[in-house]
Amino acid sequence: MNKKVLIVEDEVAIADLEKDYLELSGFDVVIENAGDTGLKRALSEEFNIIVLDLMLPGMDGFEVCKQIREKKDVPIIMVSAKKEDIDKIRGLGLGADDYITKPFSPSELVARVKAHLSRYERLINSNQKTNDIIEIRGIKIDKTARRVYVDGEEKAFTTKEFDLLTFLAENPNHVYTKEELFREIWDMDSFGDIATVTVHIKKIREKIEIDTAKPQYIETIWGVGYRFKV
Repeated sequence: MNKKVLIVEDEVAIADLEKDYLELSGFDVVIENAGDTGLKRALSEEFNIIVLDLMLPGMDGFEVCKQIREKKDVPIIMVSAKKEDIDKIRGLGLGADDYITKPFSPSELVARVKAHLSRYERLINSNQKTNDIIEIRGIKIDKTARRVYVDGEEKAFTTKEFDLLTFLAENPNHVYTKEELFREIWDMDSFGDIATVTVHIKKIREKIEIDTAKPQYIETIWGVGYRFKV
């Protein structure tokens, strides 16, 4: 699917020229010739990038940029015949990603549009981190969100219960003594009774096991400790 560009430009000849060059480069282009209609279009439809003139009838580009940025993070390239740095600083301060001064070549606009789209896509992709999830026989442990589901039903876990369950599930079939689990979860500098491990195992079993007397997940290895069975 082609990337969609919104041009908000009151000079029809310039808008048409920009549209032609962008369409030749494979973009789908929509034109609005006033600030108020451009803002309405920008907020009501999804665009990949907006090319926004500064001097517009209805509403100036500064205000359009400000209101778009309050609702969306779409890249905005501001265009102006003004060369004063104060306008550039104001435009960028309101959330514009770039500022081009007229006159400019259409090919420069196309190059900047492509550059900003590429940068934006890299930014979006870097932020889309998949949650770290462990799934074992009906148990789903979402490490990122720190949530546990048993057969699709969410169960409430305390911090230490979650940490203990996650540690065991990440190290299946390994037998750990109570002392090892205490050091691992409560850290080796903690002071306390290792019986707290037994209590936490009991609470976890009540939440994940069908029959706590015959655990299917966390097994007791008599005389040694516990292991998570897969």
